[in-house]
Amino acid sequence: MAEAPQIPDEAETRARWGNFAWSDENQRKANEILSRYPKGREQSASIPFLDLAQRQVGAETNTQGWLPVPVIEFVARSIGVPYMRVYEVATFYTMFNLAPVGRYHVQVCGTTPCMLRGSDDVLAACKNKGLIKGRTTPDGMFTLTEVECLGNCASAPMVQINDDNYEDLDYDRTTALLEALARGESPKTGTQEPGRHTVEPVGGPTTLTAMVGENHDYRGEWA
Repeated sequence: MAEAPQIPDEAETRARWGNFAWSDENQRKANEILSRYPKGREQSASIPFLDLAQRQVGAETNTQGWLPVPVIEFVARSIGVPYMRVYEVATFYTMFNLAPVGRYHVQVCGTTPCMLRGSDDVLAACKNKGLIKGRTTPDGMFTLTEVECLGNCASAPMVQINDDNYEDLDYDRTTALLEALARGESPKTGTQEPGRHTVEPVGGPTTLTAMVGENHDYRGEWA
């Protein structure tokens, strides 16, 4: 299911990112992050440092961000560990992008609950808007990836786009979502089912209904 990332030529990557360093704001954040860990445990900052670096690359490129090798090397130097120790973290977690992505990284869940609830329609909507799995659209707006379970099975099918989840999707809702993002809008996150707020049953709760409006104490009724 995973598509091979399109990593730029190493010489090009090093020319662009070889002098990567924290911005002033991110230097302050990095200092605060590092202060959370005891001396000798700096490697524990690998994940938050990689996330911070990816976000800085994203801010500089107007994309969701990725981790060029020189940036990973910078993170390793910052916490005083061998490059490979940080690289193995970056390659393990799918939250880290090892190749450039677009402004919006559209990650469609294709695992069984989402598939049974219509993830094929979500992918079809993406395809008909010009998105191709494992690729970025020519305008640099969208990158499409099919991923494993993202943990929103009760409101499947869903996608994660950058830091936000969009749930209860179908073909038309996915199309509208992509079009809104392309226009620079900020569509509603979470469930797209009218009248649904989180993952309560569609149509409203069927049990513990007295809890809807207040913190109702059922203990007396169960005695």
